Parts: sequence; C-alpha cells; structure tokens
Amino acid sequence: MLHIDIHSFSYKKGGIPKDNSGNGGGFAFDCRGILNPGRIEEYKTQTGNDIGVQEYLETKTEMPKFLELVKSIVSINIENYLERGFENLQINFGCTGGQHRSVYSAIKIAEFIKEKYPEGTLITIHHDEQPQLNISNE
Repeated sequence: MLHIDIHSFSYKKGGIPKDNSGNGGGFAFDCRGILNPGRIEEYKTQTGNDIGVQEYLETKTEMPKFLELVKSIVSINIENYLERGFENLQINFGCTGGQHRSVYSAIKIAEFIKEKYPEGTLITIHHDEQPQLNISNE
C-alpha cells in the first residue's frame, strides 16, 4: 500500500512540512505564482475549499494549467512507486498563507489520485494552516 501524504502549507508561517516517514524528500510545489484570491475582499475569510475561491482559481488564474503539470509529474512517481512496492510519498503545496491556493491544490490532487489510482493508495490530507479541513483516507 502506498501512503500518499498531501500537505497544504504557508511559506510565511511554517515552511515546507517535514517528511515524517523517514524517507525524506517528496514533492514541494510553490503555488505563489498563481494569482491570490486572498487579495480579493470577498474571499479573504474563505479557503480553497470554498466554491467561490475554487471558481476564481479555475476561471481567473493559471491554476488549471499548473495542476495539469503537477498531475503529470506526480503520476510518474506514483506509478513507479506502486510497481516497486514503495510505501510512502509526500506531496506538498505551499502558498503565502496556506489558506487558498495551496488548500485548493491539495484537495484537487487528492481527488485526482483517488480517481486515477483507486487501488493500492491511501491518501491523507493535512492542511497545516487550516486543520478544520483535514481529511483522511480520501
């Protein structure tokens, strides 16, 4: 079973999460190059889990293109790790505050992995700055 640990985090508040599996490494994707919905008044108190923020990211930013590229990159490792019997992979998404872009990215990548690799993977999401959103066994 490949345990895929997905984090959203804040570069300002805590930095890239440590890999506690003992393997080290994994992926760290910087979402700060995507327009920040947190700078728009109506989205300031929302997160990447809210529909308004998601629609903004999907229609007003380069987020769809960014995530398609991320999906391609992580798929290479997931397929290889499944073939080789690896047990752990960490995927991290960071943005300025860990509230909008990174949360959205973590959620969408978890959905993608669950759909593409339903067998042999166990997904855990940690929203380091938004713990109320944490989901296990997606």
